[in-house]
Amino acid sequence: MNALVATNRNFKLAARLLGLDSKLEKSLLIPFREIKVECTIPKDDGTLASFVGFRIQHDNARGPMKGGIRYHPEVDPDEVNALAQLMTWKTAVANIPYGGAKGGIGCNPGELSISELERLTRVFTQKIHDLIGIHTDVPAPDMGTNPQTMAWILDEYSKFHGYSPAVVTGKPVDLGGSLGRDAATGRGVLFATEALLNEHGKSISGQRFVIQGFGNVGSWAAQFIHEKGGKVVAVSDITGAIKNSKGIDIPNLLKHVKENRGVKGFHGGDSIDANSILVEDCDVLIPAALGGVINRENANDITAKFIIEAANHPTDPEADEILKKKGVVILPDILANGGGVTVSYFEWVQNIQGFMWTEEKVNTELKTYMTNGFKDVKEMCKTHNCDLRMGAFTLGVNRVARATVLRGWEA
Repeated sequence: MNALVATNRNFKLAARLLGLDSKLEKSLLIPFREIKVECTIPKDDGTLASFVGFRIQHDNARGPMKGGIRYHPEVDPDEVNALAQLMTWKTAVANIPYGGAKGGIGCNPGELSISELERLTRVFTQKIHDLIGIHTDVPAPDMGTNPQTMAWILDEYSKFHGYSPAVVTGKPVDLGGSLGRDAATGRGVLFATEALLNEHGKSISGQRFVIQGFGNVGSWAAQFIHEKGGKVVAVSDITGAIKNSKGIDIPNLLKHVKENRGVKGFHGGDSIDANSILVEDCDVLIPAALGGVINRENANDITAKFIIEAANHPTDPEADEILKKKGVVILPDILANGGGVTVSYFEWVQNIQGFMWTEEKVNTELKTYMTNGFKDVKEMCKTHNCDLRMGAFTLGVNRVARATVLRGWEA
């Protein structure tokens, strides 16, 4: 099931639980605006190359639209649409004053030089600069993009609108980025996991974790879990997978990954088939890579008691049903990986105020938001007698629906 179909399904289930008016339900589902632009750039060898860029602006009832820009060969309107919609519910669950958006360019960033990436980013910004803005739509990094990409967008946008650091988040600290932003999603995963385990009378310490994906989110989550006494027994990335039932030495693994650009070849564990990572024996499974990795083919073989969705849409609805019957508790993505957008909000606030926070303040505020988000979701679970995914969706959809009606929507 593709991401858009699955997201629409979860939304409709939440709308039914909430008893939403059918016209309001349809209005909330349709994106506010869909943008598709052609980006042609001269390559370093003098030839021309054309790419297609997208920006889906889903909803702005609760504030400016917010969402990442990804550079990936498989970027397409359906995927971007699903992720934009998820951002609407995610920002509402986090209770930050944003709506949802998402963007991307269909390209392979690994095949482009730094100068080609800069030209591509600037052309894309030129095409959409009048449709984004500090109080309109605030992009951020995503798969295949980074703080440098945001710096180029900021610079190009400022040529048209004057210096505007709040137009993007996830910037380098030297250009108004927030301290703690790099680690924010992984740290948020830690806080959300702590809240869930505490609810079940457990703590991070003593639990066995498997982490699929050792990029920005997975590596930070592993580091924080290790520091809290959790035992990370297996990890994987695009280069391979390793396992150590006694617990992987995460500080040494981080050093290895930095030097070798992947977990492959790390001597502190046994090499295993990366495809088997999700079914390795553990207490807590953290998918932190691509979407759709937990499906009906592997759901029955998953041994974890808890799944923390650090990636966007890692679990297909069919797998959801299988895992629910097995008693597996799933912390959904729109709650679990909300740390990144929450600290993006802090960055935006700092830029608008012209007053920067300490890293300690950022992390303290993040813990408050993540913990409150979990409590709010649990309340919705009690109200609607549903699981955590539907608790999160009903919370997010209800907040957006209320804002929409309050602003003067008429049935």
